[in-house]
Order: sequence, then structure tokens, then C-alpha cells
Amino acid sequence: MSTGIDRINMQIMWNRLIAVVEEQAQTLIRTAFSSMVRECGDLSAGVFDLDGRMLAQAVTGTPGHVNSMAESVKHFIDHFPVAEMREGDIYITNDPWMGTGHLNDFVLTTPAFHNGKLVALFSCTSHLIDIGGIGFGPDATDVHMEGIYIPFLKLAEGGVMNETLLAMVRANTRQPVESEGDVYSLAACNDIGCERLSELMGEFALENLDELGRYIIDRSREAVLAEVAKLPKGVYKNTMPVDGYDAPLDLVATMTISDDGIHVDYDGTSPMSKLGINVPHAYTTAYTCFGVACAVSPGVPNNAGSLGLFTVSAPPGCILNAPKPAAVSSRHITGQMLPDVVFGCLRQAIPDRVPAEGTSCLWNLNMRGRNLGANQAGAGYVVTVVTNGGTGARPNKDGLSATAFPSGVRANPIEIMESISPLVFWKKELRPESGGEGRFSGGHGQSIVVENRHGEPFDILASFDRIDCPPRGRDGGADGANGYVGLASGGRLNGKGFQEIPSGDQLIVETPGGAGIGDPAGRDNGAVQADRRDGLIGQAAAE
Repeated sequence: MSTGIDRINMQIMWNRLIAVVEEQAQTLIRTAFSSMVRECGDLSAGVFDLDGRMLAQAVTGTPGHVNSMAESVKHFIDHFPVAEMREGDIYITNDPWMGTGHLNDFVLTTPAFHNGKLVALFSCTSHLIDIGGIGFGPDATDVHMEGIYIPFLKLAEGGVMNETLLAMVRANTRQPVESEGDVYSLAACNDIGCERLSELMGEFALENLDELGRYIIDRSREAVLAEVAKLPKGVYKNTMPVDGYDAPLDLVATMTISDDGIHVDYDGTSPMSKLGINVPHAYTTAYTCFGVACAVSPGVPNNAGSLGLFTVSAPPGCILNAPKPAAVSSRHITGQMLPDVVFGCLRQAIPDRVPAEGTSCLWNLNMRGRNLGANQAGAGYVVTVVTNGGTGARPNKDGLSATAFPSGVRANPIEIMESISPLVFWKKELRPESGGEGRFSGGHGQSIVVENRHGEPFDILASFDRIDCPPRGRDGGADGANGYVGLASGGRLNGKGFQEIPSGDQLIVETPGGAGIGDPAGRDNGAVQADRRDGLIGQAAAE
């Protein structure tokens, strides 16, 4: 190596770089106002070279954010050439097609300097609870109804914040203090990354990241190619039905495994919806690549080298490549299904490495209303409560219950949600017999009951799936249980769209269970009895 640094030191610096971006992410969590970030980890953080190639990403974060943010940095460079970047500059956007897929995700990019020289770019994303518009649900008919739309702008120039832009953010949200605070937390996140990177470069006497960047990308590419070389080459196709908004949709994937990598094409997928469950192509790419990487190269860190061997195409105008100005607020409902779709392809090539279908999409309870309590009379509240269903059974293990896969976000502590709103969660527990039976059973969903403590009505902006099209079992395993949304009074609610919970009534939510793998008759008797003791199956199932 031209600098005389040996491979061991390169590996040490690579690991240190990952530690830098992890501290970047933890700073965002510690300073965030958004409960989705603070409690759930709905964020991303990473460092990029001056060509916009991702060198390292934080372990903390969601695939949809990280892998789509990896593309957004290139768009920042197009709008703000690196030759014109100065210390103290910060750039911002929430463009769904050049960011992370919907307006709620703000993306900030900050140039990093060492000894007065530009050496890298730090970027981060977080989900803001409210950004105005119709609200965080799928009811809009175009993106302009979904909230404030920020093009590529300077949030700060030479260390001076853009107060006009911040005033616009405050004026276009139901939570002005929280939204502005989240913008500052994103800026602080990148600042920490810049500081720690400069310290690292000083410690190892680096003038730039050129050689380290080449090492990271080349080694990662080689590692993924080695894994791809082990796979049976060929073309594999899978179709998976999902609920859609008012009619079922088909997600159709054709996967080609070659010596050069893996390509997934979504030709044949249903056309885009009139409402906000459409997916920009960057988000489609993000979750497709994540699904492939989970099965093919789980031990290789995500960066430009490892991700570059997985490519994705989708016909313009299909629901997985919706052009601007399509409504995309609930793009995660459709997009998070894609790992299951690609697993269906990979199951034909490497059946011992992929799970059965699971809930996949988050079952977030997006709720709002007026707080009529004595201390906050008339004040509005907006909350997003992260809830999950069961994952599909794994080839040699049961599925995970109430677990967010593929998103990876954590559930909100209910105590916190009750402290910031007048909502009471009378029930939140595992849903018995919701996981599909099999030699290895699917994970269980949840049973949830919510009410306004003052007996007042409240709204839910439903964005749920797997109600009409449950996760499908594999190799004789049973399907997971369908999801359900309704009222304690007996009425059934729609899986998608704005709806009111009447005064004095309760919201009932049953999240789906994951599907099973293999003939249930082959299940270990000890596992059966353990399920029965835990109250997850009844006597009939145990026998």
C-alpha cells in the first residue's frame, strides 16, 4: 500500500469508521424529539466519500432509510458540488424520489473537513411524526397533499442556520416545537460524525480517505462476489399477493443470479395506486437489496461495494416505481413486503437459508385527536405507536413474535405513549394461535385495545396489510393468522384510510402472525408443550 499501512491497520480503521457512524446514530437517538426515533430507532446514519459512495453505515437504523439514503447523497452532490462546499454548511431535503421515499423523512448531509480540507460527507435521516398535510396515512391522492415538501436547500451556510426555512417547517406542522427540534437533532448527529472522523484521521495520520475507501469497497465487493459464486445460477420467479388499498395487488419478481451479481426485475407487478401506498424506486431498491443481502451475504457490512452487486429494475408506473407526484406517504406498507417477495425467489435456489412469509409491514397505530384533559384542554396530539406482527418461521427455528422485520424498528413503550396523549392501552399482549403451525411455527402477532381516557373520539390513519392476504406457509406449514382492525362495539374497520373511533368506543387491533415451515406433525413435542404452557396454543393444537 502506498502509505505503508498494512491490512490489519486498514481493518482497524474500517471498524473505527463504523464506530464513528454508530456514535452518529446514537447522538440522533439521544437528542431526537420524535418518538419514532427516540424510542424506536427509525433513522439512518452513514459516511460517504466525495463521489457519494457509502463507506460505512451505522448498525442502528432501518434498511429503508440507510439503503435509500445511500442514493440521496449523490443527488446532494449534483445540487451542491463538492468544490463549493464550505465548513459550516448543511444541506437538507425530504424529496421522496431523491431521499428516502416519503415526506416524513428529513435527510441532512454535512461536509466533513480535516485540517481545513474537505474529506468526506456525513448524512442522516429521521422520521418526523408530523409534517402537516393530510397526515401520516395513505389517503392523499398526490404528494402535495401529504405535507411540507422541501427541495434541496441549505439548512445552514457557514454555520448560520436558515431561519426562513425553519419558520416554514414550524408553520407547516401540527407539532412545531418537536419538528424544529428534530431538524436540530439531525444537524447535531452529523456534527458528531465530522468531529469523530477528524479525530480518527489525526490518530492515523490520514490526509484523506481515498485509500481506506478503496479498501472498504474492494474488500466488500470481493466478499459478496464470493458468496454469489456459491449460489446456483439461473432465473427464479415469485408472485406474492398483498391487500392493496381497495383491491388486491400482485408483487411480481424475477431474480437473475449470475457470476456478476444478482438482479431483481419487478415487471408484471400491479400498476400504481391512486392513493398513498405507492413506492418510489429508491425505496424499492433499498428493501430489495436488504432482503437479498440477508440471505446471501449477511456478514458483509453495507457499503457501496457490497450493495453495488445487487441491482433492481421496475417498470415506470407500477406500484414499485411510482413517479412524482404520486402519493407515497405509506410507501412502507408495500415496500417492506419486498424481502418476502425476493425470499420467494431465493427459496428456489437456497431453500435452507430463507424464512417463510411474515407480517413484514409495520402495523403502526397512527392516531390523533384533541386532548380535553384539565391540563391541556383543547390541545391536539399526534402519536405513532409502532406495533408489529409475527415473522415467518426460519428454516431451523420458529419465527419471532411481535418483531419488526424487515424494518428493524423497536416498539414504543406504552407508558410513554400514554404520558404524551390521552390514550389508554387496556391490552397489549401476544395473540395466541396467530403463528402458522408447522415443524417450525411462525411468530405470533399482538392483541391491542386502545381507548381515549376522557371518552372522546379519536382518529386513526390506518396503514395495515395482511388482512385479506395473510403470510403463506411453506412446505406444509400453515398460513399465519390474518390481521384485523375493528371496534369494541362490533364494527369492523378498513385496513387503510382515515377513520374515527367514536366517543366511548375502543379500537381493537389484531396484528398478523407469521407463516409456518414444514408439516406440523413433525414439530418437536417439547416445543409444542412449551407453546401450550405459554398460552400460545390451545389443547387441540397441542394434541
